[in-house]
Amino acid sequence: MSTTDFSSLNLHPDLLKNLSSLGYESMTPIQALSLPAILSGKDVIGQGKTGSGKTAAFGLGLLQKLNVKSFKAQSIVLCPTRELADQVASEIRKLARAVHNIKVLTLCGGAPFGPQIGSLEHGTHIVVGTPGRIEEHLRKGTLKLDHITTLVLDEADRMLDMGFQDTIDEIIEKIPANRQTLLFSATFPDEIASIAERVMQSPTMVEAPSTHEESTIKQYFYEANSADERMMALRLLLAKHKPDSALVFCNTKIDTQDVADELIYYGFYALSIHGDLDQRERDQALIRFSNKSISVLVATDVAARGLDIDSLDMVINFNIAHDPEVHVHRIGRTGRAGRSGIACTLYGDRETHKLNALELDITPDSLPSDSLLDKPIRKPTMTTLKIDGGK
Repeated sequence: MSTTDFSSLNLHPDLLKNLSSLGYESMTPIQALSLPAILSGKDVIGQGKTGSGKTAAFGLGLLQKLNVKSFKAQSIVLCPTRELADQVASEIRKLARAVHNIKVLTLCGGAPFGPQIGSLEHGTHIVVGTPGRIEEHLRKGTLKLDHITTLVLDEADRMLDMGFQDTIDEIIEKIPANRQTLLFSATFPDEIASIAERVMQSPTMVEAPSTHEESTIKQYFYEANSADERMMALRLLLAKHKPDSALVFCNTKIDTQDVADELIYYGFYALSIHGDLDQRERDQALIRFSNKSISVLVATDVAARGLDIDSLDMVINFNIAHDPEVHVHRIGRTGRAGRSGIACTLYGDRETHKLNALELDITPDSLPSDSLLDKPIRKPTMTTLKIDGGK
């Protein structure tokens, strides 16, 4: 029996049986490194990117120690976005299929309070949510954290980037000090080290290798100074590579909407997501991008967090990222699971300092010929139908 098999762990037989039925036999690197410490009750810091298997790592830890007979919130998972919270809750429910009567409740903004309050009144075992909505329930007195034994901070670096530091601190103050704390983060900046020092007890640090090889991502860099030059470059790159799915990053909400509008004007199948969209509009855009009924999604870094698509063909930085770690996180969304990926970055002559910060041997590439724009634009592989009830 391999030490990377789930059966090598002291997991409840029902959990092991369910893992086998799901086809989960061997652990991913982050699971093999973190689960023994998690199951022994230690605080753990796990550094690994989206898709590394971290959700199953902390999810199994939560389920192993759960008291099913007590319908009080015993574990809480904080996530940066509603999309990630939904994914995490879904994964935990899947892992818990063989354990009867486990209730996993999602508490996120963009959803009405009433049904959430009703679910809380009926009791829950595990709460998964965003810091803002969790804090609102605490303020209203509709959520009690007195019986929490495990706190999970998922994608902690992203939560801090989004300005949730104070809200997270307020939530942690309401949780018993003798809890287990699990922190997962793609990067480990000073802010994460600081929060870990304040809220964790002698944590075990584990770092998983990336889920993709850097060599599977081919990077290209193109100089484009004016707004018109950047837009022309973007159109040429999409026309050349004809991706089924391309994620275009802009640094501001205004640019995001403007770029998407202009792509649509020129016939591309594009949508944007940014902070000014309501939750329904955001959900619809993400569904259409995920099922490939649009081929281009234009987004800010904040809006794209929690978006997890394994088969992303291409990433284009319409604006170069302000921070090298953000650049790595952006391009790491393509080239996963052994697939090849393309990452193109547009930069101006006043942004060479940002290029230098990437510490890469960069040779500017030449843009494709303008004649590509004379050819018809590739249509998406799928179409999303919107059906109104009663029509």
